Amino acid sequence: MTESIVNINVEDMKRVELVRVSGRIDSSNAAQFDNVLKEVAGRKHNVVLEMSGVDYISSAGLRAMIALLRECKKHKGDVRLANPSERVVEVLALAGLDSLFEVHDTEASAVGSF
Repeated sequence: MTESIVNINVEDMKRVELVRVSGRIDSSNAAQFDNVLKEVAGRKHNVVLEMSGVDYISSAGLRAMIALLRECKKHKGDVRLANPSERVVEVLALAGLDSLFEVHDTEASAVGSF
């Protein structure tokens, strides 16, 4: 089995944390993804996940996204998705979670929506 690689880059902006994610989010690295999202939620409660480069996301990755959303909502914030890949959109729809996240076509649109 090949090693799964996920790249996560966090950019702190004025009103929002921008998290760019690419690669595969699966059981081998979902904990890393979750830890980064928890760190981000500890700093700001408005988060944009830019996921155009994500070619696979497992249920563990979805759980991390839901945990982030819950934490942000608890503090009157939100999580928006910027340009999610077809695979991410498909998995969210299959899991019935597509209505939880506001989706934007571009990173600028998602960041500007806060």
